[in-house]
Amino acid sequence: MRSLRFALSSTALAAVSLAVAACGSTDTPGTGESPAAATVTVTIAGVGDVTTDAKAAAKLPADFRSKGTITIATNAPYEPFIDFKAEGNTTEFKGLDYDLLTAAAARLGLKAQWSQQPFDGLVPGLQAGKFDAIAGGITDKKERQQVGTFVDYSASGTGFLVAKGNPLAINDVTGLCGRTVAVQKASNQAKHLAEYSKSSCAGKAITVKEYPENPQAVQALLAGTADAVAATKVNLADTEQQLKDKVQLAADSANPNGWLASPNAFGFLKSRADLAQAFQAAVQSLIDDGTYAKILDQYGQKEIGLATATIDRAID
Repeated sequence: MRSLRFALSSTALAAVSLAVAACGSTDTPGTGESPAAATVTVTIAGVGDVTTDAKAAAKLPADFRSKGTITIATNAPYEPFIDFKAEGNTTEFKGLDYDLLTAAAARLGLKAQWSQQPFDGLVPGLQAGKFDAIAGGITDKKERQQVGTFVDYSASGTGFLVAKGNPLAINDVTGLCGRTVAVQKASNQAKHLAEYSKSSCAGKAITVKEYPENPQAVQALLAGTADAVAATKVNLADTEQQLKDKVQLAADSANPNGWLASPNAFGFLKSRADLAQAFQAAVQSLIDDGTYAKILDQYGQKEIGLATATIDRAID
């Protein structure tokens, strides 16, 4: 659900060092071609310890059971899903996706290793085998399923951030016709707004300005070079709290979860549906015992939660 973002670009990736995402205890796996899953325990701040679930771990493919780790690429900052733990340090992360996927990995007996990547390099890097999974507010879309398998862990839609007091009376997507809207480069918002403008804004096209990172889109609004910012609603709700004297969310009462609400997902290589299925079981384990709800509550995101973790349930 970055807030609704993802890309299919072939942009080359810069090499980065991987950082271990969470500290935990790991038992030594057994020997042989298919060793038993290790036991991994991680501590999620504000939630507590999360440890391996033998039933879920039994679904883990043998090669990952042997390896004992999973490498995850993301692109921070994109709060509340992913952010840097400390400003200036791009090797340590925090956020909803970070906590949930680290916990899901532990449920499978894996340690999660995270790295920062350019957003438009996430899919090419996954395809090239540079990492095993991608996360950070990514939307599950049918187009993306051509190259990936997606474990859906929540659902959210697009919100619109406007100047405090909403001087242009932008309350929903209809109010964007004839306006300039800032979005993150390669995001779903860029595509959806272009399509909406063509189909529904006759004579008053939406000017979509793309920025490398979402904070730069917000800065465009603050500087007056954009009339609104379009991004995942839950992401913008966090921005609204941080800049409550300067910005506000458009009301959009007809779409309380956001415009074009879609599943948010963790992405895996299409050929590794077996790995995705194991993580689906791990997320479901977290849902069933209440850990999932606690993690969402830590970030004020209970409203985007699901009762059942699914795979490839994109709506478009």
